[in-house]
Amino acid sequence: MSTDERPGENMSTDEAWKFLENTSFGRLALSVANQPDIFPINFLAHEQKLLIRTNPGTKLAELTINDTVAFEIDGLAEDQAWSVVLKGTARVLESQTEIDAVMDLPLTPWLQTLKYTFVEITPSSVRGIRFPLGSEPERY
Repeated sequence: MSTDERPGENMSTDEAWKFLENTSFGRLALSVANQPDIFPINFLAHEQKLLIRTNPGTKLAELTINDTVAFEIDGLAEDQAWSVVLKGTARVLESQTEIDAVMDLPLTPWLQTLKYTFVEITPSSVRGIRFPLGSEPERY
């Protein structure tokens, strides 16, 4: 087994979406001028897309400069762990019709701030893996 291979079970795309739909916290990865950045965010998976709310700042500036993003969620259960990675394109919602539709969804900021900039991430790929937890095997 190479160091890149991990024991585990690949999820179907539908299974990976179920995890996204039942999770509300993840990490958004961006890159500008070959400098990666990562932001913890709350989100909503809706109609096979991800939605986030934000304010003007570093995150919004970076995804405006380079709209290619990655997004990751993970979790632990008693005897297994799982991870889902989505790659896609981000865009700021600008039409009032789109903003009004998103305002009716259960996407609220966790911090006590007003966030009126909505970002939609359209996936190009979604992959998930689930793997058992256990102790390290003996070497020989």
